Amino acid sequence: MNPFPTRPLADKVAIITGASRGIGEAIARCYAGAGAAVVLASRKQPDLDRVAEEIRAAGGEALPVAAHTGDPNAVARLVDTAISSYGGIDILVNNAATNPHFGPILSAEESQWQKILDVNVLGYFRMAKACVPAMQKRGGGKIINMASIAGRSPQPMMGVYCVSKAAVIMLTEVLAVELAGLNIQVNAIAPGFIKTRFSRALWSNPQIHDTVVQHTPQQRMATPDELTGIALYLASEASSFTTGATIVVDGGYTLGSGFGLGA
Repeated sequence: MNPFPTRPLADKVAIITGASRGIGEAIARCYAGAGAAVVLASRKQPDLDRVAEEIRAAGGEALPVAAHTGDPNAVARLVDTAISSYGGIDILVNNAATNPHFGPILSAEESQWQKILDVNVLGYFRMAKACVPAMQKRGGGKIINMASIAGRSPQPMMGVYCVSKAAVIMLTEVLAVELAGLNIQVNAIAPGFIKTRFSRALWSNPQIHDTVVQHTPQQRMATPDELTGIALYLASEASSFTTGATIVVDGGYTLGSGFGLGA
């Protein structure tokens, strides 16, 4: 097996949630360039259409499907559309996320807890449950869950989000064990501070931005494209013996900063 073929995802079908911008969009473009047919999912069709059109213009294959992973019926429609359009599913990237609460954890309303857990954890579970039968028919597959360094250590003012991402890491490990016999590898990526619209509340605040950079050995935040290399590895045959891993991509931030952004 050549672990570095020119088009390592040729003839593969990948579903990427949260694909209309940021990390999900970057991964979708990467996978399409590597030969996969990519099914793009997020809540808003116009945003997906833009990404799909640009991927097609670059010679890739993309199908935009509006779907909210908090809605089980929408998840079922998304997966059915992918199968009817391309014949099966080989790769799932669970990337969609939400975080409507920023502040001390005890100030969070139960409705905010429910929304965060429904999208960030149950949404990943729903997508995996819907995709696994199709992967099994193909003889195996890859599930890549977007976790976060917030799931490894508490981050100030992000407590509910931290809990949800810790759950994603455990969900990844449980699925890795339970699906290993089906030749389905399940792994997670734990990004550090990535400059996206989702994280704008952090990097647009000069004090938070400067403190994060100060505590990051590489002295900067990352761009979404800097996660595509590990995402491609985990989707390809090169990772055939990698499962249950959570791979941190944070410029060294977690090596010494811990909780204290304000330190």
